[in-house]
Amino acid sequence: MKRCEWSTSEEIYVKYHDEEWGVPVYDDRLLFEMLTLEGAQAGLSWITILKKRENYKAAFDNFDVKKIANYDEEKVQSLLENKGIVRNKLKINSTITNAKAFIEIQKEFGSFSKFLWEYVNNQPIINNWTTINELPAKTDLSDKLSKDLKKRGFKFVGSTIIYAYLQGVGLVNDHIDSCFRKSES
Repeated sequence: MKRCEWSTSEEIYVKYHDEEWGVPVYDDRLLFEMLTLEGAQAGLSWITILKKRENYKAAFDNFDVKKIANYDEEKVQSLLENKGIVRNKLKINSTITNAKAFIEIQKEFGSFSKFLWEYVNNQPIINNWTTINELPAKTDLSDKLSKDLKKRGFKFVGSTIIYAYLQGVGLVNDHIDSCFRKSES
C-alpha cells in the first residue's frame, strides 16, 4: 500500500497517517487538542509529540478548555514536573492562554470549528502533489489564520505551525497523489 513518504514504518506514524492526518475535524475538543500538540511540537519532531499524546491528554484534562483556562500556578508547576510532556514553561503557559482565547472564539462564533472552517469556505482544500518535497511549509492561508489567532491572543501559532495544523485537522489535504488516503478523501 502506497503512503505519503513521511509516514515511516514506525507504527505510531503509520497509524496517524492512515487514520487522522488530513481527515476533516469539526469537534472543538479535538481541534484544541491538535492546536496544543502542534504548538508543543515547535522545535521538536512530530513523532516525539505523538509518543507523548496520551500523556498530554492525561496532564491537560483531556483538553477541556474550560478546565485549562482556569489552571493556576500550582497546576503549571505540576505540569513542569511531568516527564510525560514537553516541560517548557512557555508552551505550558501558551496552552492556558490559548484555552482562554479559544473560549472567546467559541462565544463569538458559536464554536471554534465554525470559525476555523470559514477560512476554507467549509470545504477542505485538496492539493495535488506528486512528492512530499512539493508541500509548502506555509501558505497565504496559514499566514492569514496565524495573524488572526495572534491578534486574538493565541501563542505558538506561527504560520508554519498553523499550516501543519491545517493539514492535521483536514482543512488542507496534502496526501500525495499516489497515497491510498488521497483517493479516500
